[in-house]
Amino acid sequence: MSEVRRGTVRAALQSRAFRLMFVGSFMSNIGTWMQNVVLPAYIYNRTGRASLVGIFIFAQLGPLLVLSIPAGVIADRFDRRKWLICTQLVQMSFAFLLFPLTANDSHIALIFLAQLGVGIGNALNAPAWSASLPSLVPPEDLPGAISLNSTVINGSRVIGPIIVALLANWGVGTSQVFFINSLTYLFVIFALLRVTIPHLAPVGSDEGWRQLTTGLRIARERRVIGRLLLSLATFSFLSLPYVGLFPAVARLNFGIDETGSTYRWLYATWGLGAALGGLAIGTILVSVDKRLIIRGGFASFALFLALFGIANTPLLAFVVAFPLGIAYFGTTTAMMTVLQSRLAPNERGRVMSLWFMAFGGTVPIGNLLFGPVIDAVGARWVLVGGALWALFLAWWCNVKLLEGSAPDQSHYVVEPDDA
Repeated sequence: MSEVRRGTVRAALQSRAFRLMFVGSFMSNIGTWMQNVVLPAYIYNRTGRASLVGIFIFAQLGPLLVLSIPAGVIADRFDRRKWLICTQLVQMSFAFLLFPLTANDSHIALIFLAQLGVGIGNALNAPAWSASLPSLVPPEDLPGAISLNSTVINGSRVIGPIIVALLANWGVGTSQVFFINSLTYLFVIFALLRVTIPHLAPVGSDEGWRQLTTGLRIARERRVIGRLLLSLATFSFLSLPYVGLFPAVARLNFGIDETGSTYRWLYATWGLGAALGGLAIGTILVSVDKRLIIRGGFASFALFLALFGIANTPLLAFVVAFPLGIAYFGTTTAMMTVLQSRLAPNERGRVMSLWFMAFGGTVPIGNLLFGPVIDAVGARWVLVGGALWALFLAWWCNVKLLEGSAPDQSHYVVEPDDA
């Protein structure tokens, strides 16, 4: 049997604890993306307003802006396993509430509050989860672990809509999808009960409220960390509103009914590209300098988002959605790999809280801003504007220039500058 190459997906999967967490997370995320594809469509179909869809995306992701930093402190200070089980239970409870609320077409405000509860649970969970997974594999296998984590998110983006489309043919309605999603949290809880997550010493000697600013200090002192986080935040804000407003884009640009199977297959096609883009970082691109992938990824994303913006038929939408997904998550996975490889294990919770603020927290603000714009003038110029910003980031997010001629360090973890 040939030796498994370090840093690859296969190497990461050799860890039993990581395998359990990977499978549990994948099953749970399938349920999450079943919900994510039907809830925006349900709200848009019921109200006909992209701005209201943006508000619901804010309920889901907005808590990341407020709670990510304190959640990162908790991730680095307390028992991560117990904390993660609690946050999974919170998300499961509120996800279940969506079942009776949508079944009875309850007031939009009540559905919003239930979605907000899911978002709060996710915000409290995300930094601890992201900081825990790398600790389950050796440092040299970090790229493979991050690549698989991206595959969990994006593979479920593919499978979730497909399952929804199949279930619709069997008479399963929107409200029942929410019930199914609530049950999938049990997969993660089962995995957490069967693994041990290492507890790491906290960063430095900061106490009290100063613990909340440790991640900001690290980002300010290390140019690469700061540049990656700023690039991601502006990318999410200006270039990714189409993700949350996908139902409006599909209807206005391509004439696709957001409640029909064509919409779900389009979403799945884009998600398949994203899954393969993330997976490629830990497989066929494992030896490629991730810093170069970041720049090339932004440039490719700019091209395909512009084409997605000017496309005007369902056929063109399907053709462009696949490479758009590849560029989208191949780029962000490469960014996360570079970021995490330059952090000590006990720094990750604090800095990853900033990552989730930048990646998830700014998306709902973009949706709130651009939702009314799409209502007023359509989606094309919003997408083209996002493409232009991604093209700028292809020039500005030059990590290799910031680090000089040093080799790519994505295969190991460096010590903190102030150790």
